[in-house]
Amino acid sequence: MQSRFVRLCETSSPTGSQRQVTDMLAAELRDLGLSVSEDGAATTVGADAGNLVARLPGEFDRWVMFCAHLDTVPHVGPIEVDLIDGVYGSRGETILGADNKAAVTVIVELIKRAILGEPKVGIELVLTASEEIGLLGAKAFDLGTLHSEVGFVLDHASPIGEVITTAPTYQRLIADFQGREAHAGIRPEDGQSAIEAAAAAISAMKLGRIDGTSTANVGVIAGGTAGNVVPAHCMIEAEARSTVSGRASEMIGEMADVCAWAANDRGCDLDLRIEEIFRAYSIPDDSEALRLADAALRRVGIEPLHVATGGGSDSNAFVAAGFDSILLANGTTAN
Repeated sequence: MQSRFVRLCETSSPTGSQRQVTDMLAAELRDLGLSVSEDGAATTVGADAGNLVARLPGEFDRWVMFCAHLDTVPHVGPIEVDLIDGVYGSRGETILGADNKAAVTVIVELIKRAILGEPKVGIELVLTASEEIGLLGAKAFDLGTLHSEVGFVLDHASPIGEVITTAPTYQRLIADFQGREAHAGIRPEDGQSAIEAAAAAISAMKLGRIDGTSTANVGVIAGGTAGNVVPAHCMIEAEARSTVSGRASEMIGEMADVCAWAANDRGCDLDLRIEEIFRAYSIPDDSEALRLADAALRRVGIEPLHVATGGGSDSNAFVAAGFDSILLANGTTAN
């Protein structure tokens, strides 16, 4: 299991380029005797591979689904894994890729052990594409092809036992400020600085942890051409998240308003784009997936802890589509 984890991490799969790791896992799962297929989501999500689906039948015609994603955030250079004092890390300055290959590793091990134990219940695996840029693979996946009525997503970097019952809505804002170029040393008064407008907007925003349920952030700012040119263009990318219904939309609206004010105040044009990346959910008490998760944890001596998260996962997409899905902690730390 440990060598599989290292092998998976060292097989590069940034979003959009996961063909190699998809093929590797498909071959391994087929060697274990599972039926394996790949859906047509690659074209939809703009990637070189789609979602991988594998099935291991059980004695009874009952099924359960497990899900993890195969893509990672971008990185430069090859990933090399070190094991120091019992802790896996990446050598050099790259990512490790434990998000989400630690979960993939455990799921494959689950399959191997289930085969040895002659499972009573069938297992379906859904290994998704392009999760890191908005759960695109999960959104494109046809849940109607599943036999399972419940599913579990392993994608939360926290201690085993945490059962995530509440997740946020995530709204993204991209603001393009358009000013006018001028020579900064000879005719600065002829220019309209797009960077100055963007800076004014950011300084007027409420950012960070807004309250116990909501956060906001500006994560990207880019613009200008040279130090001696009043910049005609600046782009910012921002987000708002909240587990409270409607709150993320309200916050992103406030951020859009200050962008409009700052652009107008500095004589700039503004192009605004707002999109919802995923929708909040709260798992009901009568969820069968929740009941099974709690019972399974207690069976191995772990008291389940129901928690809220500020992050998103494929479970957001599944729950939004009406599928009974639970996000579970997979035990990784220091991500």
